[in-house]
Amino acid sequence: VQLVESGGGLVQPGGSLRLSCVVFGFTFSNYAMRWYRQAPGKERELVALITSAGGSTEYADSVKGRFTISRDNAKNTVYLQMNSLKPEDTAVYYCNVKRWGRDYWGQGTQVTVSS
Repeated sequence: VQLVESGGGLVQPGGSLRLSCVVFGFTFSNYAMRWYRQAPGKERELVALITSAGGSTEYADSVKGRFTISRDNAKNTVYLQMNSLKPEDTAVYYCNVKRWGRDYWGQGTQVTVSS
């Protein structure tokens, strides 16, 4: 099982970024996917979740209305569209799958929101 994130970078407040996570080694379409983030000195927190078929999503209160999680099961990829970014969104973002009672993580992608 391998998860590979991309799309992070430096963006000004109010800007947008789109993160991608490509997965390998399991049947992607069978599993819900999650995006987490971890800011310096803070615990890792759940940002967004999408069900296996993409029919349902959930968001942390701090990102509701600004972030959108989506997936393309044909491409084994989950996305996180981030709009109206704020300095407090600065963190390393990780995609995650929970499979057979175990968590699998990507290597993370750094998002920095700063002027």
